[in-house]
Amino acid sequence: MPVGPEFCPRPRGVFRGAVLALVFAAVLAAAAVTGSLPRQEPAGTEPSSRRALVDRGALNRAAAEAMADGKSGKQAAEEFVSRSGDRWGAVYGPAEYEEFEQALDGSYTGVGLSARKAGEGRVEISRVRAGGPAARAGLRPGDRLVTVDGRSVGSLSVSEVVSLLRGDGVPGSAVVLGVERGRTAWTVSLRRARLATEDVTVRRLGDGTVLIKVAAFTKGTGERVRKAVRQARPGAGVLLDLRGNAGGLVAEAAVAASAFLDGGLVATYDVEGEQRAVYAQSGGDTERPVVALIDGGTMSAAELLTGALKDRGRAVTVGSRTFGKGAVQMPSTLPDGSVAELTVGHYRTPAGHGVDGRGITPDLAVSERAEERARTVLSGLGGGS
Repeated sequence: MPVGPEFCPRPRGVFRGAVLALVFAAVLAAAAVTGSLPRQEPAGTEPSSRRALVDRGALNRAAAEAMADGKSGKQAAEEFVSRSGDRWGAVYGPAEYEEFEQALDGSYTGVGLSARKAGEGRVEISRVRAGGPAARAGLRPGDRLVTVDGRSVGSLSVSEVVSLLRGDGVPGSAVVLGVERGRTAWTVSLRRARLATEDVTVRRLGDGTVLIKVAAFTKGTGERVRKAVRQARPGAGVLLDLRGNAGGLVAEAAVAASAFLDGGLVATYDVEGEQRAVYAQSGGDTERPVVALIDGGTMSAAELLTGALKDRGRAVTVGSRTFGKGAVQMPSTLPDGSVAELTVGHYRTPAGHGVDGRGITPDLAVSERAEERARTVLSGLGGGS
């Protein structure tokens, strides 16, 4: 997979208030019936739901006091979160958070290209989005990106290059790229545009297997996964590729789980001690063979989906241990308009396993040729020709 697309979801499973209100319900009654109440932590272990939860009231007071003294409320909040021990906590300026939310809604502002490091001091274009500004200007994968708005990018990280490409996030703003192709060098001025993310790709392999790659859980992702499964030919296996998926909207992961489950529990979680649950919709395909590909870049909402399919016997997992981010986060608006994303709880798989700091161990651990091994497993389940 190319590194450094202009939109790469940050590793934070964001729970917006509306999502919580609409999607999740109290867990106790249903979980008691299914036997899926969270298990107790091992003796001597502090429950994860009690670790590193930030006092939101104190955070707001710290930001307000800093502003009253003529200091930056955002900076004060960042220092407060850093001292709190909330390893997933983060503070965004208003414009940053607005762009982040737009990305979760399935769009971003950019020129429609991905970049990667291709050796010391060399940055290459790895992918060009069809119909985007870069494609219309004739840029191609393999072109060398030399400068962005006159700044040399050879010594920059890919994330820094991406930040320059995205700029101020305003559609229509200009960015000038210095490009090389072989011995030819030129500059091209592009206008940034609002582009839809491409977070679900579907490919039908020669043996009839349907490969569904999910890069992130943005708005609409879950339904696109369901559609891909519904349109697969009867009996065809599904290879669900969640490698490098940094998460996103948990509600979308639950919808994706509904493609393979006929209702029931997807995960339990707590918000400041109150137990709640995430459920799948009814009517999913419970017979089609499924293998899920995972790795150390599988995070947050992607881990929630992995845990649900594994615990409920709907998928064999292949690859390497997932990242281990099982934190529930909610945004809190600060007096200066900045937004702090704070950990308010942690989620567990249907069998009650905690994910945060632990990750999910695959059924078949492989470090090389993971996709090939996954296809072999799927064939053994009856999912190939």
